[in-house]
Amino acid sequence: MPLLLGIFLLIVIFVFAAIILSVLAAWVQAWGSGAPIALYKLIGMKILRKVPVMLITRSRIQAMQAGIDISTDLLEAHYLARGNVMNVVQALIAADKAEIELQFNQAAAIDLAGRDILDAVATSVNPKVIDCPNPDKGSAFLDAVAKDGIRLLIKARVTVRTNLEQLVGGATEDTIIARVGQGIVSAVGSMDSYKNVLENPDHISQKVLESGLDAQTAFEIVSIDIADVSVAGTANTANVGAQLETERAEADKKMRQAEAEGRRAMAIAQEQEMRARVQEMQAKVIEAQAEVPKAISQAFRDGNLGIMDFYKMQNVMADTSMRENLAGGEESGKEE
Repeated sequence: MPLLLGIFLLIVIFVFAAIILSVLAAWVQAWGSGAPIALYKLIGMKILRKVPVMLITRSRIQAMQAGIDISTDLLEAHYLARGNVMNVVQALIAADKAEIELQFNQAAAIDLAGRDILDAVATSVNPKVIDCPNPDKGSAFLDAVAKDGIRLLIKARVTVRTNLEQLVGGATEDTIIARVGQGIVSAVGSMDSYKNVLENPDHISQKVLESGLDAQTAFEIVSIDIADVSVAGTANTANVGAQLETERAEADKKMRQAEAEGRRAMAIAQEQEMRARVQEMQAKVIEAQAEVPKAISQAFRDGNLGIMDFYKMQNVMADTSMRENLAGGEESGKEE
């Protein structure tokens, strides 16, 4: 029994020594770098929690060397939550050097939310430029129309800085691009003439910038710059204004010709209608004249008209016809 007990103790001591040796290098490195870690904590990481000892040790050393004291418990908890420990520590160091207030819990939350916290801090220190619209989405220019009906193609560049306080839950770059594009199109649409946009494109950017487009987003808009603006379809024309005036005059000419043609067609239709009415009236006259012999016959039968009366009427009609013929001959002679 004493022999078995001795062997057991030797095995325990050997295992314990092996465990200590496995974390001894990390312990020595931590103490030597001014970021001490208790030996039992290193053993707990290695044996119980299966946390990479060297990763936690190096992360703590980096933070301590930069003047930031982060406990190993926080680093372990973030690792176990499947966070990027080294990325968070480097982001905290960068924020501290840039005098940006950033707490570990806030940085860990941003990292666990799927955002690149190190890139966010870098963008907060050094703002980045994004194109509006995004050429990768298939459109290189914004299409806007001024009040005078002239279509403009506009490209803008937006300088943004990360807003760390709204990085979790805030809208992304796509929202910024969409809002800026909408603001530019609306601003151009409120201009009386395309010339105002070409002469003062900064008025457009200033008007859009004052609209507060970065509300509830993960970025703060620093500036909006109009990179390019041109009239659609006249990119290679030297005198854009002259061409537009020529095209407008040609369009007005075609419109007036169409209106004149419409009035002409209406006049022709009205003339045909009047001719039809004349024919109708003539038909009614002939119809009325056909009733005269019938009336004379009826007057004979009723005794209201005698033979002498009839002859007198015939003489009057003949005399009238002769006068009309003579009058017609005199007028034709005068015309000749």
